[in-house]
Amino acid sequence: MKPVGLKHSFGKDGKQRKAAMHLIPNLFTTGNLFCGVYAVLLVFNAQYLAAALAILVAMVFDVLDGKSARLTKSTSHFGLEYDSLSDVVSFGVAPAVLIYCWALSGHGTLGIAVMFAYVAMGAVRLARFNSTVASSDGKYFTGLAIPAAAGVIASLVVFDHYTLRMGLEEKPIVVLVVTLALSFLMVSTIKYRSFKDLKFRGPQQITYLVWGILGVMMVTAWPPVMLFVVFAGYALLGPVEKLAGVMMRSAGKRPSTKTELPMPEAKG
Repeated sequence: MKPVGLKHSFGKDGKQRKAAMHLIPNLFTTGNLFCGVYAVLLVFNAQYLAAALAILVAMVFDVLDGKSARLTKSTSHFGLEYDSLSDVVSFGVAPAVLIYCWALSGHGTLGIAVMFAYVAMGAVRLARFNSTVASSDGKYFTGLAIPAAAGVIASLVVFDHYTLRMGLEEKPIVVLVVTLALSFLMVSTIKYRSFKDLKFRGPQQITYLVWGILGVMMVTAWPPVMLFVVFAGYALLGPVEKLAGVMMRSAGKRPSTKTELPMPEAKG
C-alpha cells in the first residue's frame, strides 16, 4: 500500500508541476494584454508618450511569453490563440488608436480608414501566421510581424516627443505614410528574419556578444533615436534583402555582352 501511495503522490505532483509550467507563459501573455488595454486608456487621457511606452513594455511580455513557452516545453493551441488575441489588442488596436488620436484625428474619414486598415491588416497577418505555423521553418516570417510594426509606431511617438518634434502639418503626412507602409508589409509575402536560428555557442559567440554590447551601449546612449532606428531598420530589412536578391538574380541571368572577334586567316 505504501509504494502505491508514493506513486500516486509523485504522479499528482507531476501534474501540478506541468500545470504550473503551462501557467507561466499565459501569465506573460496576460501582462501583454494588460499593457495593451492600459495603452488605450492612456490614449483616451491624451498621454501619448506613456501609451507608446506601454506598447513597448507589452512587446517585452510578448517576447518573454514565447521564450518561456519554449524553455518549459509548454506550448499549446490554447496558448497560441490567447497570444494572438492579446497581440490584436496590444499591437493592433492600441497602436491604431494611438496614431489616430496623436496625428490623424483632424482628418475625418481618412484618419479612420487608415486606423482601420492597420488593425485589419494586423489581424490578417496573425490569422495567416496561426494557419501556417505548423509548416513554417521558423527561420523566417512571411510578412512583417505585428509586434515589430507596433514597435515602429510606438518608437516613432517616443522619437518625436524627445527629438523630432514634427509640426502639425508634417505629422499627419509622416504617420499616414508610415502606417500604410506597415499595413502593406504585414500582409506581404516578403521574408523577414526571425533570428531564431542564431547559435550562441562556438566561435560566433564572441561576435554576437560584441554586437550585443555595442547595441546596448547605443540604445542606452540615445534611447529615443536608437529605438526608432532599430524598429524601422528591421521593418526595412525585408524589402532591402528581397530587392538585393532580385538584383543579384537578374545580374546572374544577364546575357554576356562580349562578342567573339573572327580569327584572322593565316596566309601561306
